[in-house]
Amino acid sequence: MPANFESLALSPALLTVVGELGYTQPTPVQSAAIPVLLAGRNLIGQSKTGSGKTAAFALPILQSIDIDARSPQALILCPTRELCAQVAREVRRLGRRHAGLAVLEIVGGQPIWRQMDALKRGVHMVVGTPGRMIDHLQRGLLETRSIKTVVLDEADRMLDMGFGPDVEKILSELPEPRQTALFSATFPASIETLTRKFLHEALRITIDEPEEASLEIRQLRLAAEPDEKFPALCWSLNEYPHESALIFCNYKTSVFEVAQDLARAGVSAGHLDGDMDQFHRDQMLARFRNESIRVLVATDVAGRGIDVTDLDLVINYELHDQPDVYVHRIGRTGRAGKKGLAISLTTDRDEARLEAIQKLTGTRIESVKRRAGKGPGLKRLLESIARAPRMMTVLISGGRKDKVRPGDILGALTGEAGGLKSADIGKIEIQDRLSYVAVTRGVARHAVQQLNRGRIKGRRFRATLIDTFG
Repeated sequence: MPANFESLALSPALLTVVGELGYTQPTPVQSAAIPVLLAGRNLIGQSKTGSGKTAAFALPILQSIDIDARSPQALILCPTRELCAQVAREVRRLGRRHAGLAVLEIVGGQPIWRQMDALKRGVHMVVGTPGRMIDHLQRGLLETRSIKTVVLDEADRMLDMGFGPDVEKILSELPEPRQTALFSATFPASIETLTRKFLHEALRITIDEPEEASLEIRQLRLAAEPDEKFPALCWSLNEYPHESALIFCNYKTSVFEVAQDLARAGVSAGHLDGDMDQFHRDQMLARFRNESIRVLVATDVAGRGIDVTDLDLVINYELHDQPDVYVHRIGRTGRAGKKGLAISLTTDRDEARLEAIQKLTGTRIESVKRRAGKGPGLKRLLESIARAPRMMTVLISGGRKDKVRPGDILGALTGEAGGLKSADIGKIEIQDRLSYVAVTRGVARHAVQQLNRGRIKGRRFRATLIDTFG
């Protein structure tokens, strides 16, 4: 396995970016996939969530992009809007030295006319969900003649969600010859059928995680019948200290009820479900990523693509029927060699599911007990976990399309006009027409005032504080 990125035949510009982003050596999937994709081969890759596969396909694509040709040259299909946003964000980070690089997200929940306008102006890469991609193809809005590379990301989840026919239709309408890469955490029969049909002479790589990797996530189960689920959840949040926690429910009604009950008690909590429009989904995810929301409750569909650095805790409020979904859920903690914790609240009816999970993962899930009648009651538990987050989020009405960069926002806040300390500024996230910046709670309102009084790159933008249950 190559010990560094220099041995992977990447361009000097990409090597510079890799160094700037602090990547010291390639992950196993990057070491295996990058040379294959640079050579133009079709690829079938099996690796778990969080293994670094986005960079594994993004770097070769960026190396082959012709910046002067403003037509779609690469198409990346993802199962959800959240994952599309995550992939597009990572591609832009890796392509930061490709001046003028245009990456477009084609997803539902956004006005289609904006996507149409972007396509007319010209883009280099398209990242989208199957449904909206089909819509553009049927309307004749997406020019496909220049597409050289297609990537199916998290293909197993796309097929699980019923996108199989759409994926096949899209692949059938794309030009040949082309390079096709498929990445999946699992390989059910449906994936095998798809690969036989569309990935001819593909090289298959399987990244087997070392056994010790599973030890980075401590897995616990806590018995709780339905009427005891919420108190058990509060007990878990109190018993296991965390800065951020992700809670999974099977149904969107459960998601809203749990998040609302936590928020009403003063817990810094938000929710994410498939019915939210794109603006509010992006807003909620930005707040969770920048630590101005400490607890996020989500369904599997809405939670797909959530990528949060140093996520401490994942809680399965309800176990899913499919063991591989459990693996996807808990895989959001314990990343990059850091310790993680996953807790599942289980009923007597979950025993078969637990056995299937333990068989799949080869790891025993440890039982913990919360003795009835012992310890603080629900009211005291809620009071104990109702700690406000350190950060708050400011929404700015300017983004990438307005030529706003993180350094511009940082300068506006910490310069002579803003007067804030660098230590008061957290994560800055730039989107197309909006930006989110985390600031410490004590200076949040002052930061908004200064941004509204001042200018960013000589222009005035509206700044507002977002700090409500969503």
